[in-house]
Amino acid sequence: MRLNSRQINVIQQAVSELAGKDATVRLFGSRTDDNARGGDIDLLVEIPHSVESPAWLSARISGRISYLLGGQKIDVILLAPNLEHFPIHDVAQKEGLIL
Repeated sequence: MRLNSRQINVIQQAVSELAGKDATVRLFGSRTDDNARGGDIDLLVEIPHSVESPAWLSARISGRISYLLGGQKIDVILLAPNLEHFPIHDVAQKEGLIL
């Protein structure tokens, strides 16, 4: 995993504050490959309850983490009971690393 402890803490704190303490966050994509270089930070945020404004929540999580990590590009996808399920969710759950 190509995240340091500070980055992990920032991500966990932002997700907890914005999505709730019961949310789970997984890192997936190129940042899980220790041999890769660069790349954005891809996150799957799993929320066990319905989300009223998913686009707004995703943008807030991404924006806060990006700001706290000095402008790093952050991609956030949400998974909640009331949201449509896509193949990317399956990939992120299968290959992602829980932070």
